[in-house]
Amino acid sequence: MATNIIASAQTKQANPFGLVYENAIIKNVSGEVNIHPVTYKLNGISIAANIYTPANYDPAKSYPAVVVAHPNGGVKEQTAGLYAQHLAESGYITIAADAAYQGASGGEPRNVDKPMFRIEDIRGMADYITQYAGVDATRLGVLGICGGGGYTLKAAQTDKRFKAVATLSMFNSGVVRRNGFMNSGVATIQQRLQQASDARALEASKGEVRYVGGDTKMTDEMADKLPFDLYREGYYYYSKTHAHPNASFKYTMSSLLDLMEFDAATNMDLINQPLLMMAGSKADTYYMTDNAFNLATGTKEKELFLIPGATHIQTYYVPEYVALAMGKLNTFFGKNLVGRDNSK
Repeated sequence: MATNIIASAQTKQANPFGLVYENAIIKNVSGEVNIHPVTYKLNGISIAANIYTPANYDPAKSYPAVVVAHPNGGVKEQTAGLYAQHLAESGYITIAADAAYQGASGGEPRNVDKPMFRIEDIRGMADYITQYAGVDATRLGVLGICGGGGYTLKAAQTDKRFKAVATLSMFNSGVVRRNGFMNSGVATIQQRLQQASDARALEASKGEVRYVGGDTKMTDEMADKLPFDLYREGYYYYSKTHAHPNASFKYTMSSLLDLMEFDAATNMDLINQPLLMMAGSKADTYYMTDNAFNLATGTKEKELFLIPGATHIQTYYVPEYVALAMGKLNTFFGKNLVGRDNSK
């Protein structure tokens, strides 16, 4: 397991922008796709983001734009940046930002992971990018990856600035935090809610923060024995092949009070925009995409695209699977944001 994944990863190189994905930008070159690190305030919190501009970007011209939301535990320098860069290569101005309380963004305590904040992060990216020079605010799309996909569905249900909505390997964070992956934790729901309640009380009374997922030091041998591809391959992606110092699966235990009542698939009928949901054909998370897609009864244009042979994590970085996802995204955004098939 470890050998195969590590062997297929890119050769790591020092990147001045902190990017850890394959063929990442290492310097801004005139006439090519460029990256622009920015910071902005969202509800008083400093947000760290990267803007990607297309080749020969001219701020006096008009461009469609796409907001890209990163996975749970991830940061903008990983797969969100990969897809943001590829979309910029296709002519879009894109933004990938670290969630508030996470990555290089501000907010205390660290690693709060509440759905309302993650949804607001997506709307905040829309606020910022639609004011960026050259962006046509009437041609704004959104792509959410993993947990960012679930939050993207929720944001797009009510925020009609998003004219086209896409997800990749969507992960329904609330349902999994409540029921466990594939309903493996249903028996402990009340116990975990009590722990989260106690953690909230401790924060309020003593300022002490308890965390979930930060205590166990995983080894390759432990990872290989995990029962799900998502977690086995996720370990190698986040800890080995695409590790970034700002990425962390740790989150405040009190966040579970909000996570465990959240379901990204409720009110899916509110999405009336064109909808594209993509998942690996071998992804053990596919059931989440399938459920949400079937509930999206309010849109006249929706498509479910399975990436042949891909698992959840492999859609983040494996070139052949990324190429398939990008081909579909270029067609989808090309039709709905550009007015033509923008596929290569």
